[in-house]
Amino acid sequence: MLDTLLAIDDIEEVVINTDARHTLETLGVAALPRVIIRDRHPAICGDFVSMNRVIEDDLQAVASDVYLMTHTTNPLLGADTVKRALSAFYDASAAGRADSLFTVNRFQTRFYGEDGRAINHDPKVLVRTQDLEPWFEENSNLYIFTRASFAASGARIGARPMMFETPRIESVDIDDFEGWRLAEALAGAAPVSR
Repeated sequence: MLDTLLAIDDIEEVVINTDARHTLETLGVAALPRVIIRDRHPAICGDFVSMNRVIEDDLQAVASDVYLMTHTTNPLLGADTVKRALSAFYDASAAGRADSLFTVNRFQTRFYGEDGRAINHDPKVLVRTQDLEPWFEENSNLYIFTRASFAASGARIGARPMMFETPRIESVDIDDFEGWRLAEALAGAAPVSR
C-alpha cells in the first residue's frame, strides 16, 4: 500500500500512524521521501479503538485541507484506482455534491437475515440477480475527506458522502487469515494496476 501511495504525485505526504516505529525503521520506511511516521499515543492503541480517534489525532498534528485514508490491510488497491477516486472526489466536492468519499463493493444478489428471512427480494418471485436492486458494502479500502467534513461529523464519512466502487479484485481487506490467503492468491494470480 505504501508503494501505491508513493506512486501518486498528487499525494504530498504519507503519514503512518503506528505503534511499530522500530519495525518501519528496520525496513527503511523512515528514510523514504514524503513519509512521516507518527508514534501512536498509548491511549489510542489497541484492537478496539475507533479509527476515528486515530484520524482525529492525525488531523490535530498534520495540517491539510484534504485527507486520504487507507490501511496496510488493503495491499491490492491500485494507484490508478486511487487516482480515479481522488479525481471523482475533487469533481464532486467542487460541484457541492460531496464532502467525503468512501469505497464500496457492489452486490446484486439475494441476501438473507440470520433467521433465514429474505431481505432484498421475494423468494416466491424469482427475479434475475442482475435485475435486483444493487446493495453496496463499505469495503474499508479508501476514504477521502476534508478537515471541515471531519470536524462537522466526527468521522471519516461526512454528511454528504459519495460512494466509489472499487474493482473487486483490488478490494480485499485483510482482517483475518482467510483474507490474508485470498490476498496472496490474488496477488500471485492477477496483474494489479500500480
